[in-house]
Amino acid sequence: MEVDGEIVFFNESEAVAAEEAGEEEGAAPRRRPKKRQGKREEDLEGLPVTVIEHSMTEKELESWFGEESWKQLPDEVYRRYSFTPAKVEVEEHHVKVYAGKETERIVRAPHPQALLRGSLVSPSLEAAVMNAKYVNAVPLYRQEQEFARYGLHISRQSMANWTIQCADRYLAVLYDYLHRKMYGYHVLQADETPVLVNKDGRPAGSKSYMWVYRTGRMYADRQIVLYEYQRTRNASHPREFLKDFSGICVTDGYQVYHTVEREREDLKIAGCWSHARRRFDEAVKALPKAAQKGSRAYLALTMIQAIYREENPLKELPAQERGIRRQMSVRPLVEAHFTWVRGNLPKVPRKSKTWEGFSYSLNQERYLKVFLDDGEVPMDNNAAEQSIRGFCIGKKNWVMIDTIAGARSSAIIYSIAETAKANRLKPYDYFEYLLTEIPKHLDDTDRSFLDDLLPWSPNLPANCRKPGKDEVK
Repeated sequence: MEVDGEIVFFNESEAVAAEEAGEEEGAAPRRRPKKRQGKREEDLEGLPVTVIEHSMTEKELESWFGEESWKQLPDEVYRRYSFTPAKVEVEEHHVKVYAGKETERIVRAPHPQALLRGSLVSPSLEAAVMNAKYVNAVPLYRQEQEFARYGLHISRQSMANWTIQCADRYLAVLYDYLHRKMYGYHVLQADETPVLVNKDGRPAGSKSYMWVYRTGRMYADRQIVLYEYQRTRNASHPREFLKDFSGICVTDGYQVYHTVEREREDLKIAGCWSHARRRFDEAVKALPKAAQKGSRAYLALTMIQAIYREENPLKELPAQERGIRRQMSVRPLVEAHFTWVRGNLPKVPRKSKTWEGFSYSLNQERYLKVFLDDGEVPMDNNAAEQSIRGFCIGKKNWVMIDTIAGARSSAIIYSIAETAKANRLKPYDYFEYLLTEIPKHLDDTDRSFLDDLLPWSPNLPANCRKPGKDEVK
């Protein structure tokens, strides 16, 4: 489609087709990234393979070779992805019932208990609903429409009720266990984002908050990501959530975290360099283009970029070695940055964006320097922001949560989904496995069975694990 002489693309395939057409017509070729050797093999690794043989009959071979003899050469092998769309079936469980001839005893054959009494929902169906909404951001009303196309008439209200009950009854058991496990880590990260809850007893438009806490990004495995819904953004919430945690928590510059730190001797707050950088980036963009590169904001930005350049190569090192290298190569740049900022703060107009950037850096100095003295602490809070991104994408589609019960169950399900992704599990398969196994143990007083359900447990079924060797983000 062409508007005012410009081509407007409706989707990616149109854009790609236009680019290829432009190259054929002599336009400047687009630089394509060079394909990495062995990438196709990595993409296919771990996927089930169905071998389909194509051969010729004796009669067909005779038509080609006549009466002369022939021999078979090695097969030519072509590989293609095969996709099977969603399929809905009804499971009809016939449970054999037995009675003694001389007693009134009645025995039923072992069988899986209903996920929700009197409901048609199964672990596979509820896992599909959760995966669609909390991983792929598909609202329930769109799922209702999609199920109808398969001849399955499920109302969004039924799906909402199933989801809330399954989260509260089953997944909450694992959520609480992960919360306790989180206290065993030395470094956590935290962030929060606003959300609207329709029926929370307050005037329309009142903000609630979804908080996220996760284990430090420097831990390559056994990651935990937990959401928590709260009606406000005050200090009481991190105070309660972190009450049994002793260590370092990486946050942005929000004051409530600092308030909690002042109350305790065993909790230290580390700052986020990404937030400091962001303020100077905004200051540069607010200037006329011709004045940007000569500005103090731009120089501050380049100084922070230099710190990142020294830090980035250290990410794969062991924590102790990373800490030593930071003292040699990163600390001098950090100290130089703050010395320069203090000297230049009086030289910029008060309340300008550059002044705000300088003031933020100086106010956060003690927190921004924490990472220098501990190799397990990342220099920014980007991992927490990335962990809450799935929720932010989702709320653009469903705008608000209807009830407080829905908000709390959403926090539990997002926690399981994000923890699964962080540990390279497939959320749908993990949801289905949890909803199959946890109901078997609800009467257990011993919660040790949950160890086998943790996302890093070697006892998880292989189908829960994501194939390939993608790097954990």
